[in-house]
Amino acid sequence: MSETLTALGGIGLFLLGMKIMTEALREAAGSNLRRLLARFTTTPLRGVASGALTTAVIQSSSATTVMTVGFVGAGLLSFPQALGVIYGANIGTTVTGWIVSLVGFKLKLGTLAMGLLFLASLALLLSHGQLARIGRIVAGFCLLFIGLDMMQEGMSGAAAWITPERTPGPGLGGMLAMAALGFAITVVMQSSSAAIAVVLVLLSGGALPLIQAAAAVIGMNLGTTVTALIATIGGSRAMQQTAIANLLFNLGTMVLAFPMLLLITGPLETLAARSGADTALVLFHTAFNLLGTLVFLPLTDRFATLVSSLRPDLGALALPELDRRLLTDEGAAIQAAHGAMTWAAREIFAAYALALGPQGDVRRLSSLTPRVTLALEDLKDFMARISVPHDKPAEAAAYAALMHQVDHLVRLIEQAENRGFARVLKHDLVTRRPARWFAACLSPTRALALVCIGTHMARMTAQVSHRFTRHRRGLLLGEHAGLYSVQETFQATDAMRWLSRIMHNVQRVGEYEHEVQDRLG
Repeated sequence: MSETLTALGGIGLFLLGMKIMTEALREAAGSNLRRLLARFTTTPLRGVASGALTTAVIQSSSATTVMTVGFVGAGLLSFPQALGVIYGANIGTTVTGWIVSLVGFKLKLGTLAMGLLFLASLALLLSHGQLARIGRIVAGFCLLFIGLDMMQEGMSGAAAWITPERTPGPGLGGMLAMAALGFAITVVMQSSSAAIAVVLVLLSGGALPLIQAAAAVIGMNLGTTVTALIATIGGSRAMQQTAIANLLFNLGTMVLAFPMLLLITGPLETLAARSGADTALVLFHTAFNLLGTLVFLPLTDRFATLVSSLRPDLGALALPELDRRLLTDEGAAIQAAHGAMTWAAREIFAAYALALGPQGDVRRLSSLTPRVTLALEDLKDFMARISVPHDKPAEAAAYAALMHQVDHLVRLIEQAENRGFARVLKHDLVTRRPARWFAACLSPTRALALVCIGTHMARMTAQVSHRFTRHRRGLLLGEHAGLYSVQETFQATDAMRWLSRIMHNVQRVGEYEHEVQDRLG
């Protein structure tokens, strides 16, 4: 009984250590890793490298997936690029097994970790900022190795009751049974890293044969996808697509892993005799994840099409979905909010382009309410829930600029209520040209970046203002001479003032866009 409690306590300490360490590492390197994912995932291959490196650093494939979903929602990553990150995250998560095998088993750091835990606790309790964060990272590592020692101690007698008669046979049926057991253990523990650590302990203690342990690890690789699937219930389409892709990728990797295990059983056991069974198992874990990546990588575009057909994305016509789970990472949340703002800006700009262009079609302008208005209300509610720490000035500045952009978009929707002025501008020979130039700049067929639109607006505002001032003076003189009625004069001057205000708001959206991109990198 005492050995069982010791083993369970060891698993608990290992899980706690992983949680503390992962959160601290993620907090310490979060913004830099977001920039890494945003800049170096231009192709699926680079996405693999970025995903593997990110997961290896923060020791959490789930955290990498959440950031990736945020980038997909923000439009910074295409879905095929995000698939590369998923492949890489599966490779990066094998680093935990290497840490347990090479450091935990070979160096036996459990006793040393006790002393380091004391120092880490002092740093955590008596300091703030970077030193406290380092204390949390070290404390997490210490708890991980202390838990590993407790697991080894509690499971030292496991070989006496885990006998060949009580375990599945070495054939294919036995391997599938062990894989199912590994899958179930991972689902219950909600951590593939802790589940693999348990298998490594049993393997090193002689309680579990190498081939059966390898089959269990294959199942654990699939079991880790269940957490992501549960987390996407009620989530955004981007998150659901990512979870489905993760599941299918791991299913495919599992199908590849079993024939691989049957083919290399002999060499794997030879390696275990020379370097240790735990090293052989971790090497196999890394190898079949690499194999899965090599097989799926050339098929990424087709794989993305398959996943999209299973959970279709409504595309640009769909209302943006802001997943509240992204709020745990302020950087990813700001990126997602920025993506929703960009969608709303495109919708509003396209409506103005149709209304003020040659078509003179104001129907899309009149339909901004309630569709885009509701989206902006949802966006404002989402942004109100984002908490930006005081020690992150770049994120705070980007957040403030994003708030200004949303405010100017709300003003543009309010100004759309006076869409009758579009007809007045169109029928006036002097105002027709600036209105059409404005419409051409906002046209979705040109698809100019928001920053470029802002630059064009700033360049033309002075010219348009000068033209409108002269025309306004001419209208007043014409009204005095009886050429125009008072009503026509007021309508024309109000229409020019309306367009000037619209141009100002569009310009400010573009100018603040430059600040958002500069701050978020």
